[in-house]
Amino acid sequence: MSTNNEQTHSFCTAFLGVEAVASGSLEHVVTTVKGMLSDSELAGLLIFDDSTGKQIDVDFRGTTDEVLARLAGPSGEPPGAEVNSQTTRRAGRPKLGVVSGEVTLLPRQWEWLKAQPGGASVTLRKLVDEASRAGEQQNTIRKSQEAAYSFMTAMAGDFSHYEEALRALYAGDAERLDQYTQDWAPDIRSHVKKLAAGAFPEDDLKEK
Repeated sequence: MSTNNEQTHSFCTAFLGVEAVASGSLEHVVTTVKGMLSDSELAGLLIFDDSTGKQIDVDFRGTTDEVLARLAGPSGEPPGAEVNSQTTRRAGRPKLGVVSGEVTLLPRQWEWLKAQPGGASVTLRKLVDEASRAGEQQNTIRKSQEAAYSFMTAMAGDFSHYEEALRALYAGDAERLDQYTQDWAPDIRSHVKKLAAGAFPEDDLKEK
């Protein structure tokens, strides 16, 4: 489970049983549920990081301000402040340019590059860009699969067709995942589809 230092980012969703009761920043979710649920209900509340699907530990003892102060940690900043400040510092258009470097290829590979439209340099840049995009897509798919898996394991492990749904997720079969989760609790099913959306870049899950 996440530690306090790992909780200063992203959005999350809180579940009471199979019902989603709050969603948004961790600060917003904590403030919302603290004001609407009893202590006994808070004891059974589960909060999940929407970016990883993993559960976030929150100590709800005391007042709302006390709970938020514990989440903020030693820095005293509210959840998300560190990430926001980093984003601000990095704002602005990055400097663009071409950096030279040594590339070692076989003679036949050089001949092929030189024969491409635009020459060797243009072709190499295009190949690098294409490989980078493919890698980013695979990374997005992997992260989405892991997030959906973590949430499903915690919340739907005893649901019907759980194992079949997992196999469909990792097989990249959105239609079968939708089919196997059809009878699941609506909020659980909806959240699984939300977390798994990035695992199907060419076949997004659709609400039915």
